[in-house]
Amino acid sequence: MNTTTGVRSTALQSTALGYPRIGSNRELKRALESHWAGRTDAAALEAAAAAVRAEMLDDLSVLDAVPTGTFSLYDHVLDALAAVDALAPRHRRDSDLASYFAAARGDDAAAPLEMTKWFDTNYHYLVPEIGPDTAFAARPAKAVAEFREAKDRGLDARPVLLGPVSFLLLAKPAEGAPEGFAPLDRLGDLVEVYVDLLAALAEAGAGPVQIDEPALAADRTPAELEATAAAYRRLAAETEIIVAGGYGPFGEAIGTLLDAGVAGLALDLVRGRGDLETLEALNVSRETFLIAGVIDGRNIWKADLAKAAADIARLQAITDRVGVASSSTLLHVPVDLAPELHAEHGLPEELTARLAFARQKLREIVALADPSGSRATRPETPGAWRDEAVRERLAGLGADADRRAPYPERRAAQAERVPLPPLPTTTIGSFPQTAELRKARAAHRQGLMIEADYHARMRAEVVAVIAEQEKLGLDVLVHGEPERNDMVQYFAEQLTGFATTAAGWVQSYGSRCVRPPILYGDVARTAPITVDWIAYAQSLTEKPVKGMLTGPVTILAWSFVRDDQPLADTADQVALALRDEVADLEAAGTAIIQVDEPALRELLPVRAASRAAYRDWATRSFRLATSGARPDTAIHTHLCYSEFGEVIDAIAALDADVTSIEASRSKMEVLADLDRAEYRSAVGPGVWDIHSPRVPAADEMAAALRLAVAALGPDRVWANPDCGLKTRRYEEVRPSLANLVEAAGAVRAEVQRP
Repeated sequence: MNTTTGVRSTALQSTALGYPRIGSNRELKRALESHWAGRTDAAALEAAAAAVRAEMLDDLSVLDAVPTGTFSLYDHVLDALAAVDALAPRHRRDSDLASYFAAARGDDAAAPLEMTKWFDTNYHYLVPEIGPDTAFAARPAKAVAEFREAKDRGLDARPVLLGPVSFLLLAKPAEGAPEGFAPLDRLGDLVEVYVDLLAALAEAGAGPVQIDEPALAADRTPAELEATAAAYRRLAAETEIIVAGGYGPFGEAIGTLLDAGVAGLALDLVRGRGDLETLEALNVSRETFLIAGVIDGRNIWKADLAKAAADIARLQAITDRVGVASSSTLLHVPVDLAPELHAEHGLPEELTARLAFARQKLREIVALADPSGSRATRPETPGAWRDEAVRERLAGLGADADRRAPYPERRAAQAERVPLPPLPTTTIGSFPQTAELRKARAAHRQGLMIEADYHARMRAEVVAVIAEQEKLGLDVLVHGEPERNDMVQYFAEQLTGFATTAAGWVQSYGSRCVRPPILYGDVARTAPITVDWIAYAQSLTEKPVKGMLTGPVTILAWSFVRDDQPLADTADQVALALRDEVADLEAAGTAIIQVDEPALRELLPVRAASRAAYRDWATRSFRLATSGARPDTAIHTHLCYSEFGEVIDAIAALDADVTSIEASRSKMEVLADLDRAEYRSAVGPGVWDIHSPRVPAADEMAAALRLAVAALGPDRVWANPDCGLKTRRYEEVRPSLANLVEAAGAVRAEVQRP
């Protein structure tokens, strides 16, 4: 073992950049929700968390170097905020834990931090609020304690910290910050706090420290790179630093970091293989530690070990110190494939033979680090996974995917078909999934409830949801989606080319976990999916009921997608299936059809050079799904928790008639983006943050609607929550929706006043 870096100089070192932290059976989710409900105290929560960390270390113990500090009770960015003691005053409570959850979830006294997508993934992080006067101080207790947990087991532990550059680039200016201030302006102050964190880890016995700088995988300005260089010259003088990326190529940041004196780099060689050429062109010291991220940390397909070994060999030609790792943290994949092999309705054997979840990926890493390990080449995609009829239909469809009439004509036709008042009220789609609903679905899945009884129970829920909405006075209703387990999985279960897992859970944020389907083959619709449910709901009311579909980009983004063909081709296949569903809904008399694309921003490449191509195929797939609709059929869409300014042109290119957008946590910042882009369709800026348990007051929502009316005009504004209500309780939903209707009514009266 090398005494200066802790890195073997004679063999490949096996490691990982991070690991799933919810537990193999979602133990952390249950512990959190029990604590939030007041059923368990802080000590019980910590005991459950310690058990999850112990399981993580058990799994990671097969590696030469084990990452520590990657566990989180809610979000690792919030952990970094706590580690530098920079929580906003409004979130400080009488205990660290209460303060932490106030920032994460909000409470009666304060709104939570804004939440948005973590680069091009479905993970949501909490956005730090940093101002010129934000005080920083080192709080190393969590990092030190988790490092010691691993050391006490005799493991070679490597602490992991979110880097100061990424932390500030991911932050937003605190309220009241002067114009022109950027959080990165505070980098010098923050770096000194990181020096203190590193000192505390060194005192605990830590050697090299992994500092994650995923923001360096995106395009960075010369000023940002200069600031990065200054920060790492200071930090590298304190201890051995390995800078990890994980979400694309480091590119020009490679030279910046190496010149600053860092000991090593962890490279994403799945999405950033260009970094190999960059390194080969530099005069890299043979002492530099380069970690080859050749095992995909974000998808579930087995690696082509022969290809991975070739990339590792290229690094070995550059330096004497090479490691093997995942391309990113394994946070984005399920823990273990084993439950799928024994599930009653398990995955096809031909499919499971090609899959690797987190535990299996650790074995791939170990095999690559072992000179005698396997170097197998991945086999070709089976011909049975192709559907020539789908491919022929797409080839014959042509390039035209535009609506039959421009928006102004559609708007007039839609207003005549479905007259609505100014600021019409609606919801995003789902209503609370009660314990009784979940029990019924589980019983049906397990064969304990016959089909007729299950449908009767779901229909009864539709009746109740329609009655709730009519009582509240909403203008456009939804059927509540009681029959849907998940907005993507529900469709995946009824389309060819998909498989669903029994226990393939992945953290989305906090305690929210999702079970992404596996899109492995060509996609087709064999029968209508939603038509009967929407038609039944419409039969219960005179008010319009929206048809509810999930868009092609979101279905891809929230699935584990085949990697043997371009995403654009797969998106078009999904869009073609949805196009048929839109046609059948329209034929059944549905006047408003919502095709949700909450993940539109999510798949946006981190590098600008790749974005135009993505926007082209992503928006085309949406239009392919919706362009067959008649002019008097309103096409709605929904987007949530994104930096909308980065995709505002793509939102316009969707050519939807109404776009509902998360706007509550970001305090209507999206309105300025819409104005700059000269966006002309209608907008439903979410005025109720459904990811917080607080019930917003009517005057609070009315104030937000007034901002929207001032920016867009009264004829282009809808009033709605910022997301579906599936995870909320009726005790929160009823008063919040009542306040929403009251707020819309008040602002409506103002705009209609002579």
